Amino acid sequence: MNTSDKIILAMDVHYRENVAKAVGALFKWESDAPNELIVKYIDDVSEYIPGEFYKRELPCIREIIDSADLNRIAVIIVDSHIYINNNREYGLGGKLWQELGQRIPVIGVAKSSFKDNQETITPIKRGNSKKPLYISSIGIELEVAARLILNMKGKYRLPDILKTLDSVTKEK
Repeated sequence: MNTSDKIILAMDVHYRENVAKAVGALFKWESDAPNELIVKYIDDVSEYIPGEFYKRELPCIREIIDSADLNRIAVIIVDSHIYINNNREYGLGGKLWQELGQRIPVIGVAKSSFKDNQETITPIKRGNSKKPLYISSIGIELEVAARLILNMKGKYRLPDILKTLDSVTKEK
C-alpha cells in the first residue's frame, strides 16, 4: 500500500463514573469530517491516578486500536501529551508509541501544558483563538506535526475533525 492511501487515526476518551466511551476518527489530512468513526464502551475503567493518566486511558485506546487496521494508519493523534516533562518521560502519547512498537508516529494535541514539559511542545494558535493548542510528537518531527495540526480544516482553535471527535465522545 503506498503512502497516499494511508489515513490518520485520532482518538479521544470520555469518562462517566467507571464507564468510558472511546472514539476513533479515521480521516485524511485534507478532510473536513471523519471518513469513519469507531466507538467502544469500556466498563470498569481504572480510577484516575495523578501522574499516571496513561494507566486509565491506554486500555480504552487499545479498544480502538484493536478495531482499526494499523497497516492503513500513517499517524495517530491523541488528546494528550507525548512527554510529561522536559526529561522526556513518556505520557500517554509516548506510552502508546512504545506499545505500538515505535512504528506509527503519534501526535499529541493538548488544550493545556504542563509546567515541566515546555521543551517538548510547540504551542500553535488557530483561528482567532488567543489560547494555543500544545503540540507534541514522537516518530515525526515536532515542527512537521505542528504544521499538520495547524493546517487541518476548521477556522477555530480545535480543528473540525478533533472538535467532532470531542463531541461524539461526550454524546450519550
